[in-house]
Amino acid sequence: MKFTTPAGQNPIDQMKVVGKPHDRIDGKFKTTGTAPYAYERHDVVANPAYGYIVHAAIAKGRISGMHLAEAKAAPGVLTIVTAAEAGKLTKGDFNTAMLLGGPEIQHYHQAIAIVVAETFEQARAAAGLVRVDYTRDKGRFDLTDALKTAPLHGKGKGEKGQEKGSGEDRVGTFESVFAGASVKLDAHYTTPDHSHAMMEPHASLARWDGDKLTVWTSNQMINWGKGDVAKTLGIPKENVRLISPYVGGGFGGKLFVRTDAIMAALGARAAGRPVKVALARPMMFNNTTHRPATTQRIRIGTDRSGKITAIAHESGSGDLPGGGPETAVSQTKLLYAGANRLTSMRLAVLDLPEGNAMRAPGEAPGLMALEIAMDEMAEKLGMDPIAFRALNDTQVDPEKPERRFSQRQLIKCMQVGAEQFGWSKRTAKPAQVRDGHWLVGMGIAAGFRNNMTMKSAARVGIDRKGMITVTTDMTDIGTGTYTILAQTAAEMMGVDLDRVRVDLGDSDSPVSAGSGGQWGANNSTAGVYAACVKLREQIAQKLGFNSADVEFADGKVRSGNRSVSLSEAVGDAGLSAEDAIEYGDLGKQYQQSTFAGHFVEVGVHAYTGEVRIRRMLAVCAAGRILNPKSARSQVIGAMTMGAGAALMEELAVDKRFGFFVNHDLANYEVPVHADIPHQEVIFLDEVDPTSSPMKAKGVGELGLCGVGAAIANAAYNATGIRIRDYPVTLDKMLDRLPPVA
Repeated sequence: MKFTTPAGQNPIDQMKVVGKPHDRIDGKFKTTGTAPYAYERHDVVANPAYGYIVHAAIAKGRISGMHLAEAKAAPGVLTIVTAAEAGKLTKGDFNTAMLLGGPEIQHYHQAIAIVVAETFEQARAAAGLVRVDYTRDKGRFDLTDALKTAPLHGKGKGEKGQEKGSGEDRVGTFESVFAGASVKLDAHYTTPDHSHAMMEPHASLARWDGDKLTVWTSNQMINWGKGDVAKTLGIPKENVRLISPYVGGGFGGKLFVRTDAIMAALGARAAGRPVKVALARPMMFNNTTHRPATTQRIRIGTDRSGKITAIAHESGSGDLPGGGPETAVSQTKLLYAGANRLTSMRLAVLDLPEGNAMRAPGEAPGLMALEIAMDEMAEKLGMDPIAFRALNDTQVDPEKPERRFSQRQLIKCMQVGAEQFGWSKRTAKPAQVRDGHWLVGMGIAAGFRNNMTMKSAARVGIDRKGMITVTTDMTDIGTGTYTILAQTAAEMMGVDLDRVRVDLGDSDSPVSAGSGGQWGANNSTAGVYAACVKLREQIAQKLGFNSADVEFADGKVRSGNRSVSLSEAVGDAGLSAEDAIEYGDLGKQYQQSTFAGHFVEVGVHAYTGEVRIRRMLAVCAAGRILNPKSARSQVIGAMTMGAGAALMEELAVDKRFGFFVNHDLANYEVPVHADIPHQEVIFLDEVDPTSSPMKAKGVGELGLCGVGAAIANAAYNATGIRIRDYPVTLDKMLDRLPPVA
């Protein structure tokens, strides 16, 4: 199905099943322990062996010798695979470093061998007997130092949009207008490296059947993964099958194939039997990917009324050779008006573990800086932070004024939130409100995330009993995909939700958009919609009905005064249809984005500087909400992640030896229930006909974007202490707290 014009009235608009707060249909499997996660697939292979990965103990250099004899002789050991035994491997399209290192070492804890044994304990014990000789090279581990000579990244555009090759995107004449601005801000901000720290570790179970490889794995993007497994191992793509029906959290860390899948495949081939591999928690932090640290400079100039005349956002981050930047300036291109604009990114080469996508790459760390800067400007101007943002709202792309936003209710999000949160009771002057030993403050920030469209396919079938099956390689990473796909099919085919079965996460199924970037829900449901439209037409043609006026409702097909049950309509053989949603250029004609207003109240202990969140509210405008219950869960989970980034999460870099020191959940702190108060979520009533036939967008990452800055702004309002370097910890406040009366 081609989607080239805005959606008109269609069966989804009935909203009999879609848009309702249905319970997760996969919930009963997860709560009873019967959901089949990759490492626990006891039903698919007999007598699997266990693999344990040996990781590099240096960050950069070479292996000069490996001593395996003692490990090979250990009890239960079946085989050991190193780069020498693995043969020629290549790098996948979505990997920055080789997933099996040796003799060259690219980063700390890069996999250098897998020990396969009869039991996990035997594999782990034998791995400890592998002795490795290294020749260490000098590495680059200090982002601040590396950025001093780091080049600009990207071509960039000059005035009037012409390609300049400068690495800067420019509109107008920023420097001269900023220099003459009535009110100015020039400030620097930093965000540290962050880890995904998902509940389920990276885990895979691999089996070879001749030259055919099947990998049960925890992966967000099945088709991408299938291609990268094939490319890495040098085998035809059609010989690879990936299966991932359940994913215990990904957050972008499982967008791409990681070493667990490749090492399980190599171990299984060498051992001649299935092998399962799970990364131990301490290995995940340095072996897989992380959100890169950033240093950001923001300059804003306004006239006396508060209207932005010049805005610049420059960011720097680092990655391994061949990697990419953390795109922290992306939202600044679109969020606020201003005729004279400058954005740029610098990319430093570092020898730290690979930086890559983590929930809301770009906007998440970018808004942590931009929305503090907007708060600082509002204070300089003596304006309410919401009023300042409203004055600089725009309904068009500031860099391309001819392109309008398809929907933009940012200011309404803030106005609704202000009313609900009691913003009018906020004291603008900092450090004025106390509750016992606690200094109390409120903060706000804008949330922003673009809507991305991509081709997504599905197959929908009806059997002779009228049961509907939806099949696609789409994944459910805890987001409720099973349920919203079932809701879509139920709405389109006119049946109750319990008449729909959904099969996900198999690369032999039609290729979906996959889960990531908050694009999964809208695109995958649109793919199911397309298949259902095709199936409805098949049924109508078989019955001799006019497909233009046919109605599917209550398990029946109606046209005029004729009515036939679905089971009767499809017959004993059943019917199925496969199709994909394919997009035209509506995304170019309209700027498709999602918006939020994030409100936070914090208490800061007057003696210790400890920050405690007291209240949180998110008001979101994100197109049609397909399931308010699961969407709320997505938003409150994202708000929790934002609280972690604001107050505690920080990977500590050992700048001598090049690794993340706090590589476990004992030392890398994440929020727990005690850290998070009641959270409230409001969804504005909105549909976006330009996004898809579903008129939906995404919300899972929008719930994160801006939260960190709202917390930091609230802490400033409570104390008068402006912290521009995350996380906002008590050591950065202790010597600056207001006097205790």
